[in-house]
Amino acid sequence: MKKLIGAGLIAATMCFSAPALAHDRAVNDQYEDAVMHPLRLAFYAIHPIGYAAEWLIGRPYQYIISRPQLRNIFGWQPLEEEATYQQIGEQKL
Repeated sequence: MKKLIGAGLIAATMCFSAPALAHDRAVNDQYEDAVMHPLRLAFYAIHPIGYAAEWLIGRPYQYIISRPQLRNIFGWQPLEEEATYQQIGEQKL
């Protein structure tokens, strides 16, 4: 079972990163030394996982808690209803 999950994660990473890599190659074919920095290589490996987590976990979760029937339970408010730091500072003056 662990091998199946691992294979699924690798396949998902490859599926999500392939279009981005193809687009990057079409836009910029010049080699840069910064591309081979170890942290950049780690970013290339981790970014598709974060992108997939946002779309598979974060966005469905936000959709569920923002439903009108569930807003009061979760205390969710649209962003335009929340005050920004600048608005809070202006209210104190």
